Amino acid sequence: MSTKRKPPTLQQKKDEVNKKALIWTSSVIAALIIVVAAVIVIAQL
Repeated sequence: MSTKRKPPTLQQKKDEVNKKALIWTSSVIAALIIVVAAVIVIAQL
């Protein structure tokens, strides 16, 4: 019996997940920066 190779589409799925994770993390960090900046501005009023 010959062993079947896995299709190469699995690597593409991992790349897509990594792109989504990068987008999520960058958007969360950007939101945190905006919130911190807003708190600083409000505190100075």
